[in-house]
Amino acid sequence: MTPAHTRLIEGFCVSVRRLRVIVPVVALFGAAAHASGPDRVVLIAGDDSLPVFDNAVQDMQADLAASGARAQDIVRLSATASGPAAATLDHVLASVASMHPAPGQGCLVFATSHGGKHAGLYLADGDTFLTPRALDAALTQGCGTAPTVVVISACYSGSFTQPPMARPNRVVLSAARPDRSSFGCGAGRSYTVYDACLLKAWRPGAAWRTVFAVVKGCVRNEELIERVRASEPQAWFGPQVAGLALPGSK
Repeated sequence: MTPAHTRLIEGFCVSVRRLRVIVPVVALFGAAAHASGPDRVVLIAGDDSLPVFDNAVQDMQADLAASGARAQDIVRLSATASGPAAATLDHVLASVASMHPAPGQGCLVFATSHGGKHAGLYLADGDTFLTPRALDAALTQGCGTAPTVVVISACYSGSFTQPPMARPNRVVLSAARPDRSSFGCGAGRSYTVYDACLLKAWRPGAAWRTVFAVVKGCVRNEELIERVRASEPQAWFGPQVAGLALPGSK
C-alpha cells in the first residue's frame, strides 16, 4: 500500500470490544414491501488485512442462499482469493457489468472494506479504489433500470449515496457520511460494527427502509457505548423502489 493510500484509510480501524448491544428488530418490520428482492448478486471483500471483511460476505452469501438465491446467481470476490475470484478493480467492474437480470429480476451489490476520503472503496488487490462513478457506470451497463440495491460498508462511503449513484431505480446504503469514518475492525472481531448490525437486521421480505433504520440505530448504540464519533450511516431510496424488500418471505 502506498503512503497516500495509508493516509486515505487512516482512521477506519478503531479497535473496539465485541459488539454487545443490538437493537431489537422483529417488532419493527411492518407492512409488506412493494417490490421483490434481487436475483443477481455481487459480494465483495476488498481487503485481506483482517478477516472481518471475508466473514461478512461469507455470511451474507449464506443469508441469501437461505432466502432462495441460487448459487450460480451469486458472484463472490475477495482480496484473499486468486484468479477470477480475486477482488481486483477489473473483476469487480466486470462482474457488476455482467449481472444482466431478466425482466422482473433485480441486482444486489454488497461491498465491505476500508474506505478513502474522496476516493471510494479500497481494493487491496491492486492497491486502488472503486469509485462511485466507476460503480455507477458498471451498474448502468449490468442492471440498467432494474431494481438495484447497493450496500457500501466502509469509511467515508456516504459519497456512494449521492449522484451519480443516486438513481431512481436504486437503493444505496453506506456505513458512514462522506466525511466520517466507520469503525469496528480489529483483532478478535468477527465483523465491522456496521456489518454486524446489517447481518443482525437481515429479515427476508423486510423493507430496505426498515432495515436501514434498524442498522442506523444499532450502529449509534454501539458508538455511544464506545464513545466514538458518530459515523452517521447514509441512504438513498430511489422513487421507483421506495418499497423494495429483501429477498425471500417474512
